[in-house]
Parts: sequence; structure tokens; C-alpha cells
Amino acid sequence: MIIRGNILNVFTDEIYPGEIKIEQGIIQSIKEVDQYFTDIIVPGFIDAHTHIESSMLTPSRYAEIALKHGTTGVVCDPHEIANVLGMEGIEYMINDAKFAPLKFFFTAPSCVPSTQFETNGASIDSFDVESLLKRDDFVALSEVMDYMGVIDGDEDLIKKINAAKTYNKPIDGHAPLLSGEQLQKYVHYGISTEHECSSKAEALEKKRLGMKIMIREGSESHMLEEMINTPADFIVTDDLKSDDLINGHLNIRLRKAVDLGMDPFDAIKMVTINPAEHYNLNCGSISPGKSADLVFIDNLDDFKVNRVIVNGNTIFKKQKILYRANPLPLETSLHVDFKKAEDFDVKAQNPNHKSAIVNVMRVVPNTIITKKGNAKLTVDKGTIIPSVFEDVLKISVVERYGGNTISNAFINGFGIKNGAIASSVSHDSHNIIVVGTNSEYMAEATNKIIKNKGGLVAISNQEELELALPIAGLMSDKPVNEVAKTSTQLNELVNRMGCPLENPFSTLSFMALPVVPEIKITDKGLFDVDENKFIDLITHEE
Repeated sequence: MIIRGNILNVFTDEIYPGEIKIEQGIIQSIKEVDQYFTDIIVPGFIDAHTHIESSMLTPSRYAEIALKHGTTGVVCDPHEIANVLGMEGIEYMINDAKFAPLKFFFTAPSCVPSTQFETNGASIDSFDVESLLKRDDFVALSEVMDYMGVIDGDEDLIKKINAAKTYNKPIDGHAPLLSGEQLQKYVHYGISTEHECSSKAEALEKKRLGMKIMIREGSESHMLEEMINTPADFIVTDDLKSDDLINGHLNIRLRKAVDLGMDPFDAIKMVTINPAEHYNLNCGSISPGKSADLVFIDNLDDFKVNRVIVNGNTIFKKQKILYRANPLPLETSLHVDFKKAEDFDVKAQNPNHKSAIVNVMRVVPNTIITKKGNAKLTVDKGTIIPSVFEDVLKISVVERYGGNTISNAFINGFGIKNGAIASSVSHDSHNIIVVGTNSEYMAEATNKIIKNKGGLVAISNQEELELALPIAGLMSDKPVNEVAKTSTQLNELVNRMGCPLENPFSTLSFMALPVVPEIKITDKGLFDVDENKFIDLITHEE
């Protein structure tokens, strides 16, 4: 097979007319030719860090849409489904991905559960991790989220890190705002990447210690503009919902990077040769011996994808994807009883008091970070009442794995005027999380999630809408168009309910993640991430 066009060389920053000889899916040779071509042939794009589950699509469905945007490989961490179903969930992801042309390079989850401060559905220990890292289809140890466990020398966690070293596989990091001596201890163990940087200063400190920096540009976290002039190594999505994925993948992130002033050759390297070299993948460049994963684009300004080739086979051409998914089934359910409105009431310590000062989670728009605040709320008949006027709503986590417990707290930033939203997607344990203006709406939304075996729900006094996610409560087996359409409609409904957030359900999904500062809620209570401990919801009553 011979492919001709203007070849982009990631080693010399050149574009020249050339001819690529391919045999059995492998590039055999490249030679320069004296011809005129319009398209530019670039290596297939590689997302160096993503969670497929966040798209709410199965791997095979994800491939259908990612391929048409020029993505031919993803380094994916299946720790979302691992937290729900353990090794069974990981095997589901591998098996569903097997017959997709998109190359799924898996990483072995390092923190399942992510911490001891929440309840999840399974545990992945160092024995399990080693069994995965032995395999060729696992290319790294997934992001080590429990950075305090590393710093404190947690025995099982260190065994997982050592297993990665034994099999000569990289160790991915996750240490938001970690600095100074603690950061140095973390890096000392060989953790080599970071996708959580939220400032140039943070990125520079970590880069100086040898970490490779990932610029995260996903559905909720948009860091390209802030990080554009940092010495970064990769552009990644991390968490990308289907309603964003349908509009573009790495191709539109390349466009944004170039629009912001990044050199296009540097940008392309961040999604081709850099991840390929770091994770030891046989792709990422147009050179002999590499997989023939090629993308034809118009130019280095808009990165419009015209044709995609994987292993020498054309997968996308003339705006048509030449692959159709056939997702594997997976029977899962939520082991939780239907709820009553009073389950979501927050009771005052003294029913005779008229007001209470409570700790409040404050959402920081376009990030997954929250700030710690407080609010004075009215007590009515012994129940603390949220304040819609001050945008202090109730937030609850409903444990879904058989314990039937609920924790309740308050949150600022969702802006809902009337109603509730709920989701069984809540990183990383994926208990049911719900925000609402009153207990009745919250119970109704939660019960719809339970009935659907997982999903997203929005209910107001005028409208209601739901998206079922029956596969582990995280994914749908439906095509991306269906999932994206309903997901978009859900976000639009929540916006009509008064929410100012760009992606309300994406933001909601991170409110139970107790490894991202400053304050989060789990099924066990309100958690101060900086202090690494649970705190009282009520600080004072009058």
C-alpha cells in the first residue's frame, strides 16, 4: 500500500511531499517525491490521559466518534468502572474495546478506592495491579491520587509503584497544589506526570523536578489558556463528556492551542510523539517500523480532519466513519433502597434554635476545585432550610453499594431556583450525588436514578429529563448522537433552572472527590481535603 501527501515530520519540524509504503499495517519506508499535494499527513493523535467512562459511552461507542476527529490512540485509566466493579469492570472495558480500530492503551488503576474516606464497590490491591502491569495492553500505573499515602509510605501503594518499576512502566501522577518538601517526596518515588496543574507556577515547580506536564482541556477543566506558555509535554482531555466529544476531540484542542499562540509543530508533538515515547507506544510518528496511523488534515490552523488511517486501513473518509460499534452487554444494578424526602433533611442539633452557621462547599467555575465557606441558614421545626436567594442549596451523597447511608451538606454555585439534579457519575466511587432546592425534589431525582440503574436526572417544577446509564451506572450502550443529545438537553434544562455553570453535571460529578481541594462531600460526610479529615457540617446554632 502506498500513501502520498505532504508529510509532517515530528522530528525535524518539516512538511514535505512524500510517499509512505505500508505493509501489514506497518510503515516500511518514506521517501520524498516531487509532487504537489493539498492535504497534510500527520501522525494519528494520541490522548495521553483520559477516562473513557466520563464520555458516558462504552469504549466501542467512544471509538466511533473519536476516530472521525483524528484520534487513533488513547491512554485510558479505567479506574471509574474499577471503583464500581473492580477487575470485572476493567475486563469489560478491555473486551468491549478489542474489536474497535481505535487503539486503547490501558493503565492499571492505582487508587481503588481512591481514599478510605468514601465507600466504593471494589478494591484493587497491589497483587491485582501487578497482574495487570504484566500485560502488554497495560502501559502504565494510573494516576496516583492518594499523594498523602505516597508521602506517608503506605505499604500497599508503594508495592503498586514498585510493580510499575519492575515492569519498566511509567507512573502517572495526580497531586493538585502539592508543593515543596511534600512534592519532592512524591516525585522521589518515580511518579513522572501531572495533569492537575492550575497555574504556571505550579507547572514550573513540578517540571523542574522532572515531571512531564499535561495540559488538561476537558469538559470541566479548561487549562490551555492558563498553561499555554508553560514547558508542557502533553495536551489531554482527562474527562470529556459525549456532548463535547461529538464536536471534536484533540483536533479542536490543537486548533485552540495554535489560536492561543502555540507553535503548531509543538502542539502536534504533544498529541503524537511525546505520548508515544513516554508510554513506549509503537505509533506517534511517520517513520519506519511504526504503526501506519495517519491523519489527513487541511492545514495547521483549523486541523480539519479529512481522512483517518489506522494500521494501514482507512477508517474515516469523505466525512463517513467506516466502523460501527457493537457494544458488549453488562448487567449491573444499584444496590440501594428508594428514598424518602425526609432522608435529605438536615436536622439542627437543637430543634429550638432559629438559625445555624454551616460549612459550605463553594464551586469554582470551570475547575474541579472547591473553596470552603460558611452561611447562616434558618432553622424551621428543627430542620435547617437551604437559601435559594443566597444560592446555598442542599447537596447529598447516597451510598449505592448496599449500605443505604446518606450524607447531607450545603453548596454554593449551582444557582438552581427550583428543583434538583442527580447523577450516579460521581468521581471516584460513583455513589449517587444530588443537589436541590428541597428534599422532595432530591428524593424524586434520586429514585429515578435508582429505577434506571444509573444515569443523570434533572427535575424542576415545570420540566424533567433523564439519561439512563445502565452499564455500571456510568455508561450507555447507545450511539454518541443519542447520548450527546440527551446530555446537552439536560445541561440546557439545568441552565433554565438557574444554574450558571457551563457543564453542571460535569461539575456535580467532582463534588464527591476527596483528593481535590478544598472541601468535598462523600457518603461518610463533609471532608476537608487540606486537613485530610471530616469536619462538622454545623459550626454554630443560635
